[in-house]
Amino acid sequence: MQYAKKLEAIEARFEDLTRQMADPAVIGDNDLYRKTAKSHRDLEEVVTKYREWKRNRQDLEGARPMLEENDPELREMARSEVERLEPELKKLEEDLRILLLPKDPLDEKDVVLEIRAGAGGDEASLFAAEVFRMYSRHAEEKKWRVELTSSADSPAGGVKEVIALISGDKVYSRMKYEGGVHRVQRVPVTEAQGRIHTSTITVAVMPEADEVEIKIDPKDIRIDTFCSSGPGGQSVNTTYSAVRITHLPTGVVVSCQDEKSQIKTRSKAERVLRSRLYEMELEKQRSLIGGERRSMVGTGDRSEKIRTYNFKENRVTDHRIGLTLYQLDQVMEGRLDTIVDALTTHYQTEKLKQQTEVSGPAADEPSDRTPPGSRTS
Repeated sequence: MQYAKKLEAIEARFEDLTRQMADPAVIGDNDLYRKTAKSHRDLEEVVTKYREWKRNRQDLEGARPMLEENDPELREMARSEVERLEPELKKLEEDLRILLLPKDPLDEKDVVLEIRAGAGGDEASLFAAEVFRMYSRHAEEKKWRVELTSSADSPAGGVKEVIALISGDKVYSRMKYEGGVHRVQRVPVTEAQGRIHTSTITVAVMPEADEVEIKIDPKDIRIDTFCSSGPGGQSVNTTYSAVRITHLPTGVVVSCQDEKSQIKTRSKAERVLRSRLYEMELEKQRSLIGGERRSMVGTGDRSEKIRTYNFKENRVTDHRIGLTLYQLDQVMEGRLDTIVDALTTHYQTEKLKQQTEVSGPAADEPSDRTPPGSRTS
């Protein structure tokens, strides 16, 4: 196999890490053990797949000579085994090629999720609230943590805008393809004649930046405090707990009013600001290197869509990969794995094709999404 030497080296590294994790000196050092365990975990999937490939190859090599046996029954058994193992081995090789693709360095990050009502008025705001609930349910299923940063309610009971921080295991790797325009087709509750209306919302998913990656100069920000509005009890409306941060060099404005404590509110707002600045830096980098360039949100027009939710037909369609599921009721309950897995496989396969065509073996290619280093904004 093309990547046998690389895979052998990875397996040897994995075994070395396994031994280190049993070393009392490593166990006694919490930071070292955590780093070792993470490195071990990062290699586990590819090593497991490689060992399965080696077992299948060994079984196939043992079955092929039996095709020449005089005993018809043995030949038939060997033929069945070869017919089973050959496609399995090919599939394992393809899986390994994808696993050896350069990892997106952002995949381990937490995210800032922003959902805004687009075209469609009250119906768009109602759907924005439902999609936020969908992602919250999905996060609950994945044991992720969702922290609401800010929301602006609509008179109809939906939300004009909602911003939240989602943290957990590999959140960005699972959420990064959710950004874009989501279109809903259904009969609004206010529609007397039963006509189907089309509305849109926009979703943005941004990797959360660490302080080391994006440093914000205190001189570059203006902080305003004000009384929070909306539900939350008397103290929410009588104390200056809401915070608005303006980043003067870029004009980016972030508001947060979800916490009763001004300190906690400011901390959340700074996390959102840092992530927005980080996303801006990433977009600059992608533009410069000519890599994958995309606009998550667009204008919110009905024609700019990545996914359609048709309630009458219980149908959800992702237009990027032509995937249609008649399971909208389950999707709205947060069961997104079928869609997310299909998107991940599609984009991994596309990246593999591009790297193979342009530069040869994918395993030897550097990632085109190196995150920005420390910056002062």
